[in-house]
Amino acid sequence: MKHLLKLMDLSPDEINEILNLADQLKYEKRNGIEHHHLKGKTLGMIFTKSSTRTRVSFEVGMYDLGGSALFLSSNDIQLGRGEPVEDTARVLSGYLDGIMIRTYKQSDVETLAEYGSIPIINGLTDYCHPCQVLADLMTIREFKGSIKGHKLCYIGDGNNMAHSLIVGGIKMGMSVSIGCPESHQPDSDIMEWASKNGDFVCTSDIYEAAKDADVLYTDVWASMGQESEAERRKKIFAGYQINDSLMAVAKPDAMVLHCLPAHREEEITAKVFEEHAKEIFEEAENRLHAQKAVLVKLLKD
Repeated sequence: MKHLLKLMDLSPDEINEILNLADQLKYEKRNGIEHHHLKGKTLGMIFTKSSTRTRVSFEVGMYDLGGSALFLSSNDIQLGRGEPVEDTARVLSGYLDGIMIRTYKQSDVETLAEYGSIPIINGLTDYCHPCQVLADLMTIREFKGSIKGHKLCYIGDGNNMAHSLIVGGIKMGMSVSIGCPESHQPDSDIMEWASKNGDFVCTSDIYEAAKDADVLYTDVWASMGQESEAERRKKIFAGYQINDSLMAVAKPDAMVLHCLPAHREEEITAKVFEEHAKEIFEEAENRLHAQKAVLVKLLKD
């Protein structure tokens, strides 16, 4: 494991190793046990998309691990003024021990890895969100005791979250169902891979998708960068909501996850959100622990 660009690049064993280490680091943090695995290491954090969880969790994570993190807004570095990604990669490789980037294009992440000489972590692109799904898998294992054999159902836009959930779920032995409008299905190559490698269904019928699900998951209807489409998307996704009627067809002990921020009464009702707030906010905290595990795996000597 040289980088974390997308979950498709990782084996199930590598994902398990990250999750096991994340569990250990979470235990140590909660019990005040120092784990300065990255003393003297520096992570550069490039943001062309704003963030709450990604910035805070990576910055705190590096502090907890004994290292430091630099916030690099695209408005403040030459990348935002037209410097090629290839050049930024080579320059920053001379200063830093690793780079986390949260941006739009997956190709920017891949180019950083190709031209740089240090580990690259995908903090989010329009194509995938591997850090979030590592935290999701960690949370599922905490609440369900295991990952393999459970059914994961995602309701909403076939976006970056759907892509990483499909790949992460299938790789870890889950059956995965996607309930989305036909006009907003996930990437066809990812769906083809999932169909060949696991138990996978994509349907416009959310009740079919959610039937007997162990885990229900959703995301906002309009992601960052799609604000101008918000009203149009409300019409397209009307009905693609986790609510009491959808919960009724899932398993009685089904858990609910949301990558946040949540728009209550759109993709999820306030009632269902609050009833499952424990797992949702544990999931948010687990971003910290899962990402610390990734940092240790990539940056530790």
